[in-house]
Amino acid sequence: MIVMKKQIATPNAPAAIGPYSQGVKAGNFAFVSGQLPIDPATGKFAGETIAEQTKQSLTNVKAILEAEGFTMADVVKTTVLLDNIADFGAMNEVYATFFGECAPARAAFEVGKLPKDALVEIEAIAYKA
Repeated sequence: MIVMKKQIATPNAPAAIGPYSQGVKAGNFAFVSGQLPIDPATGKFAGETIAEQTKQSLTNVKAILEAEGFTMADVVKTTVLLDNIADFGAMNEVYATFFGECAPARAAFEVGKLPKDALVEIEAIAYKA
């Protein structure tokens, strides 16, 4: 079985800040790299609160998925990296607004430090039959 692999790139999400892709489509899957809360229009964080930053990180995930015809409903797994686990509740409130009744599987945990001192980074895996 041959699986075609294609880099996903869109100007509607921040450019990668290292040697990686915004995302990769492989067969029926889309793998979205961890998204910092950077507004692609300004190149800066979209606010200082966990709620503002979570919303921007997920908006970036959504834009990358949409570049290849996926939606948030196609997301099957996410990983949420938090600068402070005490922000879990506030992050969760915003996170819930991006997913309907069938939320994806998820891992969420505190890390020592995130790039550019972000409060959150979110990666996703989507599947479309």
